[in-house]
Amino acid sequence: MKKSSIIGLLVIAIAIAIIIGFYGSSSTYGSFADAKATNGELHVIGFLDKQKEMYYDAKKDANYFSFYMKDKKGEECKVVFPSTKPQDFERAEQIVLVGEMRGNEFHASNIQMKCPSKYTPNKVEFTEASAKKADL
Repeated sequence: MKKSSIIGLLVIAIAIAIIIGFYGSSSTYGSFADAKATNGELHVIGFLDKQKEMYYDAKKDANYFSFYMKDKKGEECKVVFPSTKPQDFERAEQIVLVGEMRGNEFHASNIQMKCPSKYTPNKVEFTEASAKKADL
């Protein structure tokens, strides 16, 4: 074989390995039912259930926040976030959680909130809160 053919095959093999690496490490979107069936991280889109209690007591444990959320399919689940409660959390129109199921609770490592803008009536703001790796 020629050197150029060997180099070409190596470049193709490296490109395939990189694509497989990115595909394997990327998480997907799903529902709480998908999270129960999946081992690993998943994005769940939903809405805060304002009828149920949110729990955050900074004096007891500043790194524990829990609430109930309904996913887009209507399934409700308790969510535990090992960090402080995000500012204006109650105002969120939509929530995107990144995390995994542990028993019957969804443990979120990241929360992204779609909030209505304070200044412009038709503009939407996005806010993100992440738990530290040491907290998990």
